[in-house]
Formats: sequence, structure tokens, C-alpha cells
Amino acid sequence: MSAELTLGQALARFAAGTDYATLPSAVADSVKMRVLDTLGICVAASTLSTSASARAFAGDQGGTEQSHAVGVAGRMPATVAGFVNGVLAHSLDYDDTHLPSVLHPSASVVPASLAAAEATGADGAATIAAIAVGLEVCVRTGMAGYDAASGTSVFFEHGQHATSICGALGSAVAAGMLYGFDEDGILHSLGLAASMAAGIIEANRTGGTVKRMHCGWAAHAGIAAAQLALHGFTGPPTVLEGRFGFFEAWLHGQFDPAAITDQLGETWSVPGIFFKPYPANHFTHTVIDGALALRQQGLTADDVDHIEVGVPASIVRTIGEPIDVKRRPDTGYMAQFSGPYAVAAGLFGGSGLGVGLDDFTDELARDPERRRLMAKVTVVADEECTAIFPHQFPAVLRVRATDGREIVEKVLTNRGGPQRPLSYAELATKFADNAGRLLPDTTVDDVQSAVAGLDALDDVSALLTPLAVPLTIKP
Repeated sequence: MSAELTLGQALARFAAGTDYATLPSAVADSVKMRVLDTLGICVAASTLSTSASARAFAGDQGGTEQSHAVGVAGRMPATVAGFVNGVLAHSLDYDDTHLPSVLHPSASVVPASLAAAEATGADGAATIAAIAVGLEVCVRTGMAGYDAASGTSVFFEHGQHATSICGALGSAVAAGMLYGFDEDGILHSLGLAASMAAGIIEANRTGGTVKRMHCGWAAHAGIAAAQLALHGFTGPPTVLEGRFGFFEAWLHGQFDPAAITDQLGETWSVPGIFFKPYPANHFTHTVIDGALALRQQGLTADDVDHIEVGVPASIVRTIGEPIDVKRRPDTGYMAQFSGPYAVAAGLFGGSGLGVGLDDFTDELARDPERRRLMAKVTVVADEECTAIFPHQFPAVLRVRATDGREIVEKVLTNRGGPQRPLSYAELATKFADNAGRLLPDTTVDDVQSAVAGLDALDDVSALLTPLAVPLTIKP
């Protein structure tokens, strides 16, 4: 990209010059998988109390009937549909993750793009291109705030949720493409969304359900920005790097502009975004993998005298402290953030891709047998794992068996990432496990087929209409 362009202009030119025909096949295929993954998560999350709250909020808004939301009959304004689906997509901690930025890009960009596509009548090929660009914008703006020296996100260190902040920008660019904007129009969408981007993560520490709302609001902001640009509002060309711009406001000027422009349009981040095979905090996934491997080797909970879980030093506080709480989670949600429970899930569980939603219930979190095993698990910092983090979230399980055996199981790369990718068939299994608990098998199959042929669809409503019905868990 030309050095004469501002960062916003560079992204807008990239977006305006991208369509389905110019996408690498790996990017287009990855987008289809992310659409399928996101829709399945939305269905599975639709029974949560926060999902009911999002639908109630949507019902209060009124407005033009444009787009569908999962679990809601009929259409609603695109901004509101994007909000509802974005809330659902991020509510189970099951959505995809980019590393090392630790962003969850699809949970905002996919709902925003599908809602905008329905509102504008865009076809499937245009929708794929918009999602691809939106994801790329989200990741690149997030990586601009990644500090390689410390291995941390500057957004995170400031208490900011980069997922929703950068997700609003990616959603706005994607929506602008679907509204048919040229380079200037896309730049205005980006410039407007930067004044709407939001999200703080204090709820991770002290409670509250607001984090579930973040990706919904990012999708809402992205679509609203495009609609405001359509009606004449404009944004500054230096919206990102300007003296009073996005990176100054959020990161106090500490950002890497090269992360946005280097090889833009030539090297794509999209295929490298990690899918989540398990519905738990991503830090626990290699722990689950290690426990599954031990189970396959014949180890049972009764064989365990003690298990030491070694993880990167900075992860210990999330999945291992305070250890008494992590060994006795009260709810399935607390279990999603517990290293000891991850061991129990792998040794006891078995659904979905090895461990699924049925393995993270309130009842199982309090199960006496699982708690007996969790009492034997400690979580410690491991030097080898720390050296790899945050490009992977590795774990080393060291087992002392009741018969005196010492067993070591290392899992140094995450399943679902580039080194251990999930196939489309495996993502279809995850989708069926998620969506099949509320939808008839025929509907699950129909949506899978529609996503597989998304590039040939004249109307993306074929994806959403079957899901836009009241949903309850099947008996």
C-alpha cells in the first residue's frame, strides 16, 4: 500500500478492491466454515437468559423489517438483527480466536455481514467477500495493538475488550461493502464506527453478563455506521493514526501501523484464525486434549494419585487461581475457566469433538466424582509452555498414578489452529452438536448444505430463515 495513504484509506482501498473473484480459495473456504460455526453457536446459545434479554431488547426497538435473528420469528432492522446474533455468537465462549491478539473476530463480523446482506439483498458471493475483509480488518487493527516484546495486547492491559472494539471496525467495513460503497464510502463507515467502538472487560474479574453483549453491540455499530454513511455522515481520513484518532484514544498512541498495511491484500490472516473445538476458555483446550489423550491410553480417574498441569505463567491466574475455587466450580460457566475441570472433562466426558456443551453443565460441575478428581489437580507455570505463549496455549500434564507410574502428556499446539486444523466435516460435527439440540435434523442438514453452497446463493436469507423461529431444547 502507498505510504501516501492514511491507514483508513489503505483499508478502504483494500476493501473496495476485493470481491469474491479475487479471494484466495483458502480464504473463501475458511469464511464458509466460520459462518457455519457461528450459526451453530448462535442456535446453542439461544436458550440462555441473556439471549432472551437480547431478544426482548430487539422486540422493543420496532423499525423496518430487514433481517433475521436466530430464535426470532419475522424480520427486524438490520442493526438489531446483528445485535441479537452477535450476542448469541459470543455467549458460550465457543467462538473462534485469533492468536496472538486473542481476538474473537467472527462473533461480530459474521452477524453484521449476514444482517447487512439481507437488508441490501446481497448474494452469497458478495457476503463471503465482505466477511473475509471484515475479519481481516478486525485482526489487523487488533494486531496493531499487540506488544510483541511483552507478548500482551495493549488493549487488554488497558482493560479494553479488543474483540468488540476492533470488531466494530471490521463489521463497519464489511457492511460498507455490502451497501455497495466505493472507497470513500467504506472509509466513512470506518471513520464513523471508530466513534462507536466500545468494550471494557471488568466483568471478567468481578462478574456481570455485559461481555456477552459486546459482539452484538459491535455488529450493531458496524451496520449503523454504514447506514449513517449512506445518509451522508462522514468520518476523518486519519481516523486510526490521527492525533486524536482511534489508536491515540484507545492505546495512548502505542500501536504498530505496519500490522495494518504490511502485505495487505497479499497475505490473509483469515485462514489462520483458530476454531474452538471445545466450549470453554481457550486456555483450557490443550489441558482437555491432554486428558483425552490420557484417557485413550487407558487412564481413568481411579488411576490418578495426582496430576500437575503445567501451563504458560500468565495463564495460571485464569485457570488455576484461586485453586480451591477452580477445584470446586459451582456452575458450568465457572467450569469453563477451570484447569482442574478441564482434566475432569477430558477423562470423564465425551460429546461433540471429544468434549461438548453437554460436558459443561451445572450438575457436572458439582458432580462428586469429578470433584474428587479435581482435588488431585494442581496448576503451575511451566517454562516450556511460557516460551511458546501467546502464539499457542500449550499444556503439559504430569501424572502420578496410584500404581506408581509417572506419565507425561505434552500438548504444545492448539487443536483448531493452523498446526492442527479442523476439517469442514469436523466443523459440521460441531455445528450438528450445537444446532441439533434445538433444531430438527432436516433443518440442521439444510443449513449445512446452504452454507456449503453459500457462494452460489442469490439470497443469504436461506441461511437465516430456518433459524428465525422460537427455539427450545429438544426433549
